[in-house]
Amino acid sequence: MWAALLAVCNWSTLGACAALKLPQIFAVLAARSARGISLPSLLLELAGLHPPFLGFCKRSCALGFLVFLRYQCYYEYPLLTYLEYPILILQDLILLLCIFHFNGDVRRAAPYIALLVTSWFLLTLQKWIIDVAINLCTFISAASKFAQLQDLWKTKDSGVMSALTCSLASYTCATRIITTLMTTNDLTILTRFVIMMTLNIWVTATVLRYQKTDVKAE
Repeated sequence: MWAALLAVCNWSTLGACAALKLPQIFAVLAARSARGISLPSLLLELAGLHPPFLGFCKRSCALGFLVFLRYQCYYEYPLLTYLEYPILILQDLILLLCIFHFNGDVRRAAPYIALLVTSWFLLTLQKWIIDVAINLCTFISAASKFAQLQDLWKTKDSGVMSALTCSLASYTCATRIITTLMTTNDLTILTRFVIMMTLNIWVTATVLRYQKTDVKAE
């Protein structure tokens, strides 16, 4: 029974993540606009960049999804417990390219991509680096969601943000809480997923609220 539950959680998470940001990517491409997509939030999620210190962070060690993936690989955790992260990184990179493309200069994405590649190798030069980085990872990812929420509160416009995307993110956090408890029982990872599930639910509710407001206004 427990093995079946673990398999369902693992494979449903991979399936959900494979489609996680596709609605958002398709919405951006259809609208030919990145309105409603927060660049600071995306950078925080993907590479751990903080908006007030963006200039400094362009030169600093990447965090976010990359750190989480590197941490799991470094400690040789079961592959199925983190296989969605390469998928998520790829989807965020596509969104990043879309933002710069529709803002008129896709070449501006090159430094961020170079930073990700460099950081992959830097993170495990010493064990303490990856350990410190993973402990910052939850804060960085939470900051990404707060940046997203701040944009929504400020504009009161969900733009092309997809409530389905946010709902899938909440679901995958919930399943990863279960798989972590059943496999590695890593407290750092558990804490991350609990916090991120809460924030993803909050973002989903906010997007739905402003989508209803837009419909009423029309």
